[in-house]
Amino acid sequence: MMALFNQTALECSKLITEHYSTSFTLGIKTLDRKFHLPIYAIYGFVRYADEIVDTFHDFDKKELLDKFRHDTYEAIEKGISLNPVLQSFQLVVRQYNIERELIDAFLKSMEMDLYFQEYDDSGYNEYIYGSAEVVGLMCLRVFCEGDCAEYDRLRESARKLGAAFQKVNFLRDVKSDYQERGRTYFPGVDFNDFSRDAKQLIEDDIQRDFDEAYIGIMNLPKGARMGVYLAYTYYQTLFNKIKALPVTKIQNERVRVPDTTKIALLAQTYLKYRLNVI
Repeated sequence: MMALFNQTALECSKLITEHYSTSFTLGIKTLDRKFHLPIYAIYGFVRYADEIVDTFHDFDKKELLDKFRHDTYEAIEKGISLNPVLQSFQLVVRQYNIERELIDAFLKSMEMDLYFQEYDDSGYNEYIYGSAEVVGLMCLRVFCEGDCAEYDRLRESARKLGAAFQKVNFLRDVKSDYQERGRTYFPGVDFNDFSRDAKQLIEDDIQRDFDEAYIGIMNLPKGARMGVYLAYTYYQTLFNKIKALPVTKIQNERVRVPDTTKIALLAQTYLKYRLNVI
């Protein structure tokens, strides 16, 4: 019955992904079926850690995060957890040999959200790496299925894609991060006096990340390429909307891509895939 327990845990991570992110759910569903549950497991893990630091305001967040960290490592070490999110995650960590360093860096960035409200260049880069780039590397471990040479060849592009996604999230979420949580991720940026030039510098940096990530996407294993490209296209579309808006809009509303646009992007991506354009 262990197989039933594991399957149920993996399905719980799938449910979490579906409830929290329609865009990532669409992206995962366009991956080869063998990658679906492993990527759901990774998303479920990082989503729940993020919830601890962003949402549970009426509880001791540090205590919850410390317990989550302890339970994560115990699950990986023992190969079992009664927490379905951690059970599914440890299955993927052990199957695909996801490094402890990646998990350490991710949880460190989550902890940084408990203490840091403004970041210098060093802290910003550390946070981006741990909160986003390592998630891309975890997924890449799954996509490469043990091919270490392929992983090494694609790892920098995976990092760039994770960084681009996270920086777009920072721009999209300026209102909630700054006004509600008091966080300023971009070094040296004063959101009380957010200028067009400052926004342009951030956007130029993000576009460089997207451009470098695209090269890696086109060299991903076939079963992973369409899903990752769809996520890339969604975030590029969101980014283009943000670029077109004045700073006052960014400061006062959360930019979204309508579901109808997401479906259109899915159709376009599928057509390109069938035509071997991607």
